[in-house]
Amino acid sequence: MVVFSEQTILEILEYLEKSIKNLSKDTFENLELEGGFQGRMNFLGSQFDIRLENLLVAKGSSTHHLESGMKNKIIQRKQSILQDIGNQYKN
Repeated sequence: MVVFSEQTILEILEYLEKSIKNLSKDTFENLELEGGFQGRMNFLGSQFDIRLENLLVAKGSSTHHLESGMKNKIIQRKQSILQDIGNQYKN
């Protein structure tokens, strides 16, 4: 188990934000999912979680090993990213 610094988590979150925002462009322009807008948002939320876990595992850890403060930062950042994407594509 690896203990991450706050800076490392911020770098991972910045990478994830870019990745999910790029994916959102393809998702809303090309991907057909059940559930329309909300289905696409659910897909992006799931992809955020999957990609986060994959990044952490590659660094020798997991979301289960993060302290609650870091988990809260991740949750807040995820909500912020998805809200920005939702606002961009809702119109």
